[in-house]
Amino acid sequence: MAVWTRADKNGQLDLLLRDRWIRVTAELSRETLTLTAEAEFGGPGANHWDHYGSSPAGQRNGLSNGNDPGMSPGNLGRGPSAGQDQLQNQNHGVRARSGSPGRGSGSRGQYDGGYGLNSPGKYPNNGTHSDFGSPGSSYGSPGSRRGELPSSLDGSSEAVRKVRVVKQESGGLGISIKGGRENRMPILISKIFPGLAADQSRALRVGDAILSVNGNDLREATHDMAVQALKKAGKEVTLEVKYIREVSPLFKKLSLVADLPWDGVRPQSPSYSGSEDSSSPKHGGSSLSKDRKVIGLKMCFISRNLTMPDLENRLLELHSPDGQHTVVLRCKDALSANSWFTAIHTNIAALLPQTLAHINAYLGASAAAHPHLKHISWLAEQVQLEGGQQQYRPVVMALTEKDILLFESVPWSREAWSVPLLTHPLLATRLVHSGSARSSPAQGSDLVFATRTGTGRGIESHIFRVETHWDLSSWTRALVQGTHSAAELIKEVSIGCTLNRQDVRLTLHYDKGFTVTREPAEPAGGAILFRYPYEKLKMSADDGIRNLYLDFGGPEGEMVFDLHSGPKPVVFVLHSFLSAKLTRMGLLT
Repeated sequence: MAVWTRADKNGQLDLLLRDRWIRVTAELSRETLTLTAEAEFGGPGANHWDHYGSSPAGQRNGLSNGNDPGMSPGNLGRGPSAGQDQLQNQNHGVRARSGSPGRGSGSRGQYDGGYGLNSPGKYPNNGTHSDFGSPGSSYGSPGSRRGELPSSLDGSSEAVRKVRVVKQESGGLGISIKGGRENRMPILISKIFPGLAADQSRALRVGDAILSVNGNDLREATHDMAVQALKKAGKEVTLEVKYIREVSPLFKKLSLVADLPWDGVRPQSPSYSGSEDSSSPKHGGSSLSKDRKVIGLKMCFISRNLTMPDLENRLLELHSPDGQHTVVLRCKDALSANSWFTAIHTNIAALLPQTLAHINAYLGASAAAHPHLKHISWLAEQVQLEGGQQQYRPVVMALTEKDILLFESVPWSREAWSVPLLTHPLLATRLVHSGSARSSPAQGSDLVFATRTGTGRGIESHIFRVETHWDLSSWTRALVQGTHSAAELIKEVSIGCTLNRQDVRLTLHYDKGFTVTREPAEPAGGAILFRYPYEKLKMSADDGIRNLYLDFGGPEGEMVFDLHSGPKPVVFVLHSFLSAKLTRMGLLT
């Protein structure tokens, strides 16, 4: 039995969430991966307007991945409308998006997805548009004047105030803003930095709508217009503001990470679909308010460059056991990505014995003569697309003592086990390749193994990609040893056929070799026409349609067996018997 060394690891990663990258703290334990949002997200059009050179939303770690939609060179030093955590990235000098989030449609480039209002006090998490035209709100609603601020509703809005703020030599005004006409929202103060000018004025608060800057009306301003007005305001700034209480939900920290769709654990096991559960770490009384996702690793699939291109080798793909969800994580560089991948893969592999025990338990309880699961894991199967193109799709391969089965997801129940994508007998399957996908191994080349199965319709070929050399050696060993064990277990295969216009039965026995008997068989076993051990076989061939040719060097010469169906299953069984016998004799390793 393998002794596993499990990895514990933690650090900062970027999480792809609704087409945007957000920074999370990742904690890897023996059985879980916990993702915690690093800081509060900005809302629609949020911008640290007085901190220049910050990174755009898609580059939260200050490095472009090369995969972000809409990436273009140039626009360096711009202050795109992005999330509220961009202060960390202001000195990296990376490429910016071609369009500033918070401009145009106001949705495509926003860092946090733009949490708008569908109804008072309710905000969506679809990561698209900010909708302030909700029932009870007059801003942007039918019948309202464009740019008109929400009127007082049950005292939710207060009087207009004029506030004079003197900028400091360093630090600027010290506020963050969000909103804008394109977001159907007023320009709102979303954050006030402690100790800076706005905070020292003691007259501004989060939730204030900025109506004007030094007399420059911002009621119909876009987010970018507001940014420019604040930039050009000079040292002394007079702000006309009005507190809007009904938009305060926009400044609450939303559980985006906790709400990640993930439903992969087996029934009756602890649920890891929420932001906290019985197995998640607790960090004092404040942990319940953290935006956290705890992902159980059992039978997850960790992969790279599978469903998402990764030109810089920085991405990790974690697929759920049900095959329905994928979490994409981005590391700071290729070395870090390799370290995280190895750690997660190690912990997933260490949980495999638990999966084998669970599946064998329900298989053993369901039938007297039940299959026994030997090995199971996720792989990527090569599939053909129209036009001759190829791609890989995740599948689960399971190996019993007699069969190979493929599933779309982990078969946690007897019902799921009963409906595989396909089943191939091990005796009729041959491993034909194991190693690099290229003719000569190269750095970064795919690791694959290929199988061929003899069926009544001919030969069926499959190519499977694995993620590590350990996966490759595990499956190579499991398939080869599994086939040999199946030969010793099954022992005998027979098929009715025709020889010289006579109905006969051809039997292949693991120890005794070939036997041909007359059909229909008599109670005593039927008359034996021919019997030859394997070492007497001089030649074997088939026409790929229905005929099998065997020559044992006897007086009858070459025998032609009409199998009435494709001969490939018999040919492959013969190969498996011979391979198993040679291995048992020590002639093959």
